[in-house]
Amino acid sequence: MNIAASIVTYNTDVDELSHCLQSLAAGGVSPVYVCDNSPTDRLRKFCLSQSNVEYIFNNANLGYGAGHNVAIRRSLQRGTDYHLVINSDVYFGNGVIERITAYMEGNRDVAQLIPNVVYPDGRLQYVCRLLPTPANLIFRRFLPQRMVERMNYKYLLKFWNHDSPLNVPYHQGSFMFFRTSCFEKVGLFDERFFMYPEDIDITRRMHRHYRTMYWPGVTIVHAHRASSYKDRRMLKIHITNMIRYFNKWGWLFDRERSEWNRRLLTQLGYYDRQLAR
Repeated sequence: MNIAASIVTYNTDVDELSHCLQSLAAGGVSPVYVCDNSPTDRLRKFCLSQSNVEYIFNNANLGYGAGHNVAIRRSLQRGTDYHLVINSDVYFGNGVIERITAYMEGNRDVAQLIPNVVYPDGRLQYVCRLLPTPANLIFRRFLPQRMVERMNYKYLLKFWNHDSPLNVPYHQGSFMFFRTSCFEKVGLFDERFFMYPEDIDITRRMHRHYRTMYWPGVTIVHAHRASSYKDRRMLKIHITNMIRYFNKWGWLFDRERSEWNRRLLTQLGYYDRQLAR
């Protein structure tokens, strides 16, 4: 069983990257493609010292999805069975990769998987979500906090206890475990998106043809930074790319979004909860 992974870096801290690489090495993941979008190749020496790492210096900031596509194309050329797209600020214990692989081997109709994800302090991260509306991803930044909390209760599936597998059309992109052969039907990350909505876009494209599963059989840690909430430049990038996403899929009218979200909310008993209030 061949499992590769890719990490897109941009001025990434070496200690953070090392922690992630140690988790991957313990799980037998090889090669790990470090696709470096940084202005300089200062990570080269460190990466070349790691036996399971292939360092790719892109000599330009290609963006998140485009950076991963460089590596995914290599996985496809090599006939790799699984390809993990992972952030450098993710780490996990022994047995995680092995158990995920066993689940994927036993469920051949699953194209993509995300496990249970927590913050370093153990709090749950809401990584499986409804397909977003413009209000969920753009306008919420300018709305009263109480209104945002009500929206997130539904959009982030906060009413659900996250204790069972779920076929969900949007996985947050910090850990995306793909069956590599499915890229041949669905395609790679859409490189029109520099960063942020590429995970929504590719999950919903996979979801059209396969199951895209949240699987709580293992837990990983994601030291999520949410940089667009702290940096005006990143906020601009976020909004620009979300506009591109809604231009592609639809702003008010997105029949697929409406159908899939309604089906998921019904399955999870959301409407029954609302009636019982």
